Amino acid sequence: MTRTWSTVPADEERYRPLYARVLGLRFVNPGGVLCFLFFEGAVALAVLLALAELVTWWAVLVLPAAVAVMVKLNDMVAEVVIRSAAQVPEQERDRFRRQMEPVIGRASVPSMARALPGRVALAGDPTVLAARPADPTLRAARPADSTGEAERWPDPPRHDPYH
Repeated sequence: MTRTWSTVPADEERYRPLYARVLGLRFVNPGGVLCFLFFEGAVALAVLLALAELVTWWAVLVLPAAVAVMVKLNDMVAEVVIRSAAQVPEQERDRFRRQMEPVIGRASVPSMARALPGRVALAGDPTVLAARPADPTLRAARPADSTGEAERWPDPPRHDPYH
């Protein structure tokens, strides 16, 4: 008994687009619109390029053939991927699915956390306040100035273009 890897049942093969049947696609199953774009779109693009004298008229034959070769190559790559995936044991597949599940939730982040180069420090951390208080790079990490009151930064001027 030979095992077929075709993804399209034999009774539905006659309803597939001619482009897919001519190329003998077994794993890539393009619909009618996509087959139209692959063939007629490539011909139209080649004609437009030839009319603009960007390519020779041979492109009208070569471009659709090049697109067909790429589609067939894509089908062959899909075959290799599906066959190699079928050889992976079910236990490994389950482990992979568990690892790839998205984690939904929220991370707990302290509300007073401040980022510093090389580390993260909390706003009330005494080492941040004691370390070089005159350093302007640490000013954003200090919640208050040396008098204990919070620094007030002036709001930037806003320009209303309609008034």
